[in-house]
Amino acid sequence: MTTTGPGSWAVHSPVPEDQLLILFGATGDLAKRKLLPGLFHLAAAGMMPARYRIIGSGLPYNAPGTDGFRAHVRSAVEDYGRTGRGAGSWEPFAVNLDFAPATPTEPQALLDAVARAEHDLGGKVQRLIYLAVPPDAFVATVRMLGATGLGTGAKLVIEKPFGHDLDSAKALNRELRAVFAEDRIYRIDHFLGKEAVQNILAFRFGNGLFESVWNADHIDHVQIDVPERLSIEGRADFYEQTGAFRDMVVTHLFHLLGFLAMEAPARLDAASLHEQAEGVFQALNPVDPARTVLGQYDGYTAEPGVATDSTVETFAALTMEIDNRRWAGVPFHLRTGKAMAQSRHTVTLTFTKAPQDLFGPADCTSGREAPNELIFELSDPGSISISFRTKAPGADTRLDDASLNFHYADSFTAAHGLLGYERLLHDAMTGDHTLFTQAGGIERLWEISAPLLAHPPVPLPYRKGSWGPSGTDRLVAPASWHLPEPRGGRPWQG
Repeated sequence: MTTTGPGSWAVHSPVPEDQLLILFGATGDLAKRKLLPGLFHLAAAGMMPARYRIIGSGLPYNAPGTDGFRAHVRSAVEDYGRTGRGAGSWEPFAVNLDFAPATPTEPQALLDAVARAEHDLGGKVQRLIYLAVPPDAFVATVRMLGATGLGTGAKLVIEKPFGHDLDSAKALNRELRAVFAEDRIYRIDHFLGKEAVQNILAFRFGNGLFESVWNADHIDHVQIDVPERLSIEGRADFYEQTGAFRDMVVTHLFHLLGFLAMEAPARLDAASLHEQAEGVFQALNPVDPARTVLGQYDGYTAEPGVATDSTVETFAALTMEIDNRRWAGVPFHLRTGKAMAQSRHTVTLTFTKAPQDLFGPADCTSGREAPNELIFELSDPGSISISFRTKAPGADTRLDDASLNFHYADSFTAAHGLLGYERLLHDAMTGDHTLFTQAGGIERLWEISAPLLAHPPVPLPYRKGSWGPSGTDRLVAPASWHLPEPRGGRPWQG
C-alpha cells in the first residue's frame, strides 16, 4: 500500500501477509484501551492483511466466548477508538474475531481454535502472538507455546517489563530464545511508536541546521520529562513489584535518551538504528544514587493492595551522563512520576549561551535569563517549539521572550497518523524491527542501573497534583525544569 494523503505516517506502508494474531490477555486493560481499538483502526484504514483472524485468549474463568468477545471488542472500540464504528467498518472486522480460553497447563481450547482459523484461512499464514499478560506469566506462557508447537515459526510480541534487574533480564531472554529466534521477538515500547518520537530523528537528521549543533559544543543540558496525572489506578500488584524507576525509566526514558543522543546511522533501517542506540547505552555512565531523587505520593500506602510500610517509589528523577565525544559534560535530566500536576511527554534541549552575551537579565522585559530551547512535546498529536529572544518594540533596546511553534494538529490531518501501538502492531505484522527494543540494549540498561537498585535513596513524600518532592530542583541547578510552564509561545493544551 502507498499512502499519499497529507500527514500520513509513511510514504510506503506494506500490506502484511495473511496473519493469525493470538492475543493473550485479550480482556485486560491494555487490550481494551489500546490493542483492540488499534487493530480496528488498522482494519478501517485498510492496513490489515487481506486475510486474518484475531483469537483472544485468557483464563477459563469468566471467559466470554466468541459472541461475548465480539461484544467486548465493540465496547472497547466505542469507548477508546478513534474511528467511528460504522456498519461498513465493524462487520468485516467483527467476523474475524474469536476467543479461546487457555492456561499454560490447559491449552487445548486454544489449540483447537488456532487449527480452525488456519484451516479457514488456508494457505500460508503467519502467526503473531502477543503477550499482554502480567510479567509473572511470561515464562509459563512461552514454555507452553514451545511445548504445544504454537510458537513454531511464529513471531512474539512481549510487553514490558523485561526483567527487574540484569540477572532476571538475562534469564527471561534465555527462556524466549529457547522457543523463538531473536529476529522473531518484538519487545514493545509504545513510546518509540509515537509519531512525535519518530519525528525527533526526522527533525535532526533531515535538517542540517539542527544536526550541526546537536552536540556538547552547543547544548548545555537535556531534559526528558514524563509526569503522569494518574495514580497507580488499582495496579498495586504490578506497581509494588516495579516502582517508577523500573516501570518508566529503564523501559521508556532510557530508550528515548538513546534516540536523542545516537550518532547518525548509516541508513534508516532497524540494524543501523539499533547499533547507534546501543552505542549510546554502552557509553552511559552507571546511575548514581547521589544524583537520583525518588519520591512517593501522599496516600500511596493507603491504596488497595499496597503494604502500609511500602517504600516503593512512585516518582524518579535522575541525572545521566554519556561518556563520549559528542556529549561529554552534558547532563541528561530524567523525571517521571505518578499523581503529578500534568500528564506530559516533553523533551527539552537547552542551548549554551552566546560566547559574547551582550544582554543580561536587566535587558529583558521578564527580568530573567531565558536560554534558547528546543522543545518536543511527544503527547499525541505532538508539537515542536523553539524559544528565543527578540527586541521588544520601543525606543530602548530591551528583549522579550518569543517562540516558533509547530503543531501537528494545525499542520497535518491528524487522523492519517497512527498511534504508538497501532504503528508497532503493523510493524510486527510486516516484520519491521526498527522501533522495537533489543535484548543487548535492555541488558546493558539493567547493568548501568545496578548501583541504584543496590542502594536506592529513601523515597521522599510529595503532594498529589504537584511536580514531585522538594529537592528535585537540585538535580538541574543552576538551571530549572522546563515544566511546569513552557517559556514563551502558545500555551500547551492538555
